[in-house]
Amino acid sequence: MTTLELYLLPVLVIVLLVQSTLLFIDAKKKNGFAWFWGIWGLIQFPLPTLLYLLVVIYPHRKRQKLDKTGR
Repeated sequence: MTTLELYLLPVLVIVLLVQSTLLFIDAKKKNGFAWFWGIWGLIQFPLPTLLYLLVVIYPHRKRQKLDKTGR
């Protein structure tokens, strides 16, 4: 391993752990398959976060908006 890889590896591990934890916690609040998002967040970056926005966050906000207007 090169010196650069030795410095980037801990950063990558921290980013993946933070992403996974945040996805898990938020998905648990929104009943959105928390374990799936948490495990997937550990494997790669940033695709799980982007898809989580499209699959869970935006529909959840849309539902809240519709519930607020009474439709």
